[in-house]
Amino acid sequence: MLEEIRRWLRRRRYGEPIVVVSGLPRSGTSMMMRMLAAGGIEPFTDGARSADIDNPEGYYEHRRVMDLERDPDRGWLREARGRALKVISFLLRHLPPDNAYRIVYMRRHLDEVLASQDKMLDRLGNAAPGGDLEAMKEAYRNDIVAARLYARKRPNMEMLEVHYADAVADPTTTAHAVNAFLGGGLDEEKMAAAVNEALYRNRA
Repeated sequence: MLEEIRRWLRRRRYGEPIVVVSGLPRSGTSMMMRMLAAGGIEPFTDGARSADIDNPEGYYEHRRVMDLERDPDRGWLREARGRALKVISFLLRHLPPDNAYRIVYMRRHLDEVLASQDKMLDRLGNAAPGGDLEAMKEAYRNDIVAARLYARKRPNMEMLEVHYADAVADPTTTAHAVNAFLGGGLDEEKMAAAVNEALYRNRA
């Protein structure tokens, strides 16, 4: 009951929440965007980045998200209220405070994240970044912790963590958990059906 009251107060103050799908690059954010779209939440995307071999079913991105850190004009985000927006993990702290955000944060085994990123860079003709692999993992772990703590401290943010491997293995349970987190009303069957296990190609 207390959480329902808090959500009512947030909606009254900020309007309909923006459903933010976040996580590290290659952590399953596109899959979650696809699940939400299938369930009935319209994705807020400009459609500029088309599907390719790395994401055959689409990226669901909006180019202006990448400017959040340096562009002071963030009023356009109000257009995303009631819709789903993909925001990479380290940019969460740059979301403006005049909206409510329900964040579905995707988690994935870091070895899988790094392997997937390396393969994408290789296909694009870019060399994978060098350096200590363990140091990169530690940086990613710190980013995850920072995102979690940041969301916890903000009265206009709520966060649900979803593990990519669990979502692929049991999409029905994941769909139910996400639907409950977002207040209900989504088509859980269609959400679960949107998960394509064949796209889980880099397994730890």
